[in-house]
Amino acid sequence: MIHEKRSDILFSENEYRVIDDVRKIVGNKEQRYYIETFGCQMNVHDSEKLAGMLTAMGYDNTDDLANADIIIFNTCCVREHAESKVFGHLGALLPLKNKNPDLVIAVCGCMMQQKDVALRIKTRFRFVDIIFGTHNLQDFPNMLLQTLQNRVRVFDVHDQEGSIVEGIPTKRTESVQDFVTIMYGCNNFCSYCIVPYVRGRERSRDINNIINEAKQLVLNGTKEITVLGQNVNSYGLDLNPQIMFADLLNKLAEIEGLERIRFMTSHPKDVSDRLISVMASCSKVCNHIHLPVQSGSTKVLKAMNRKYTREDYLSLVKRMRDAIPNLEITTDIIVGFPGETEGDFKDTLELVKEVGYSTAYTFKYSPRTGTPAAEMDDQIPLDVKKRRLGELNDLIANMIIDQNRNYIGKTVEVLVEGVRTNKDGEIVSYGRTTNSKMIYCLRKAKVGSMIDVKITHVRDVSLYGQLSDYVK
Repeated sequence: MIHEKRSDILFSENEYRVIDDVRKIVGNKEQRYYIETFGCQMNVHDSEKLAGMLTAMGYDNTDDLANADIIIFNTCCVREHAESKVFGHLGALLPLKNKNPDLVIAVCGCMMQQKDVALRIKTRFRFVDIIFGTHNLQDFPNMLLQTLQNRVRVFDVHDQEGSIVEGIPTKRTESVQDFVTIMYGCNNFCSYCIVPYVRGRERSRDINNIINEAKQLVLNGTKEITVLGQNVNSYGLDLNPQIMFADLLNKLAEIEGLERIRFMTSHPKDVSDRLISVMASCSKVCNHIHLPVQSGSTKVLKAMNRKYTREDYLSLVKRMRDAIPNLEITTDIIVGFPGETEGDFKDTLELVKEVGYSTAYTFKYSPRTGTPAAEMDDQIPLDVKKRRLGELNDLIANMIIDQNRNYIGKTVEVLVEGVRTNKDGEIVSYGRTTNSKMIYCLRKAKVGSMIDVKITHVRDVSLYGQLSDYVK
């Protein structure tokens, strides 16, 4: 395959001039923004960019809808439930708009890339001022300027993805952990999934821009970075020259002060032996992988267009567990996919038992308009999907508790993410192990420190222990 050399675009002087124009309109008035994010970590990171641009334009954050001067809903369309929530939340904003006609309401994100949905919001919710999609996030200051200056509604959804825009102002939450997006879009076209249609084709960021962003985060106190992509294993295949995902992980591991590197999401068909080797040999790369299986039935996997079989997946799990000590695997599973028989569902239950996931995100199949699966025959009744989901969740919950008991008596290293007071008034430090187990202990520890905790007991899916006196 021939790859064109692609030039990324910098957030330009013109965009900063627009930001200055909005700031002049805002003036010395106290203006606040409220952002509600639906969906995945990619959306969370997009909301950080929106917050960064709003901060640059003179707005402060608020957690109170009633005090906001601009409200943004950053939407998701992967699950029907997320869409329904957006419509319900939008309807609840009308009284606020009636009380404060100057309130600016914006809706963006994946839902807006669905033309029928975006048009429905435009016509049904006429108090929404700005509607835009996933491909022109960087244009938000100009849309806001038009609304503030001319009191017009702005509807700006691009059909096609463009070049990656670097340097967008970003406001991160204060945390020892941060996300770094390394690529956008997806080329896999799983038959149930809307993502390639709303996020576009795969585009990888320049490796130097990724490394520089990660270094800056570490300088600001970040200890752990999670690199994001719809399929991180495809990173760099569209660059010229090509760069392998495993090579990017090695480059990130060279950053002084960065303690841990995580990544998600990995498509099972693209996990390479080189990636397994890096996970096994590099101490900074966490021994945890999110490896969505979606189904334990080869027949259903084929209908899903996943491009691997049940046997392929189990073989990959064995290779990874043989190579990487104490590896924990998490996953995504869909029940009730069109044509899924009781036998297919039993195959999923048996695969779950065999793999022994430490966490699983489980869903009833939800038809997405525009995807092949939505047009398939033999759609499964809702009551059957609910029953299967309940049975699967019960199995997983019991397995996790049993697995966690194996940690009792062991000492594990924990990156402290926070400190809080529990309901009994006790100070609790909490954080995760390298293989993503959540740990709690009854002693105060410095946020961002690496501590040793001896596990004493299990409560539900969490582990509890005693903090040793040794803190690195």
